[in-house]
Amino acid sequence: MSITAPHLDDRRFQDLVDDAKRMVMDRCPTWTDHNVSDPGVTLIETFAFMTDQLLYRLNRVPDRLYVKFLELIGIRLFPPTAGRTPVTFWLSTPATTTLVIPGGTRVATLRGELDEPIVFSTLRALEVVPVELLTIGTRSNDSDQMRDRTDQMRVGDRFPAFGDEPQAGDALYVGLDRAAPCMAVALGFDCRIDGVGVDPTDPPLVWEAWNGDTWVRCELDQDETGGLNRRGDIVLHVPDGHVEHLLEGVRAGWLRARVTEAVPGQPRYSSSPMVTSVHASTVGGSVASAHAEVRDPELVGESTGQAEALQQEAGCIGADAEIGGVAERDHAGRAHNEVQRDREERKADDVGQQDGGVAVDDQRHEREQRQPDQRERPGRDLQRRRRLRCGALCGL
Repeated sequence: MSITAPHLDDRRFQDLVDDAKRMVMDRCPTWTDHNVSDPGVTLIETFAFMTDQLLYRLNRVPDRLYVKFLELIGIRLFPPTAGRTPVTFWLSTPATTTLVIPGGTRVATLRGELDEPIVFSTLRALEVVPVELLTIGTRSNDSDQMRDRTDQMRVGDRFPAFGDEPQAGDALYVGLDRAAPCMAVALGFDCRIDGVGVDPTDPPLVWEAWNGDTWVRCELDQDETGGLNRRGDIVLHVPDGHVEHLLEGVRAGWLRARVTEAVPGQPRYSSSPMVTSVHASTVGGSVASAHAEVRDPELVGESTGQAEALQQEAGCIGADAEIGGVAERDHAGRAHNEVQRDREERKADDVGQQDGGVAVDDQRHEREQRQPDQRERPGRDLQRRRRLRCGALCGL
């Protein structure tokens, strides 16, 4: 988003002409004809027109120059970041058991004819916990004690939500059986229309939750009661940090409806709303999300800044080459032995031929059949050793 360009000089054509005429009256008192027919006024308007064009150009300094000006006084722009927003998951029925929505759940805007949906991912897991009404009470602004109305409500007896004539600071306290941070809590009220004069669409009333240190305002999603004047549901978004608190000897997750000072033009309560019954339930939950894709951490290994991996790899290659060299030398040695043995056998054959021995020819034929198998054995041993070496390097 571009920065709104301020006007470095907000004077316009007529302002420049008027300033010039005032200077003429101060410095040239003998110049009395300031009508548009005067040639001097024509020159003033000409220069005013040119100056107006110059100021127009000056006021259109590029945004990057404004950024540089801000940097000169120590102001820096925030770096680009993914858009974030809370998302609310609504339940089809009030919660009866804890429902867990895992982190990284993807939600999207509605797809349009031309626009692609915008996808968000939740940043953490959300536990939607069920809540029930535990206790209810009232307190006037001039009293330090809360009056318990739980038993009175259970027998069906109506009670005033505030004082006889509600004043700023009067409050209706609702105690839940547990804390409900980030939950959407529905409070169902059965009330009489006794709040005379109040505007149902803008009552002087605010809902708050206790976070352990102070009362924090709750976001009001809907109010069908019109400021506790008729039967209906009030849906509140309980802020994060809502905790249980001991109030008047009762530990509960406390919410309250507090009467505020009426602003000018806002009707105020002339009498207190009468409450017959109240019930509470969880209808949803909210969690932070980002316009990004959440990925689980992936361990890629550790490094000390040195080429240890390369050294290990080089060592493995060297060991492999060493084993291969040993095998090759072994093969060469065996081949040399075979050559020597062949020479000796040929000498023996020559002697056998000179002596005319037939048994020597049979032995030569037998050795010739055995020699190919012996010559192939070194090659097979080398291949087997290489396979064993590869298996050891791969961890097999």
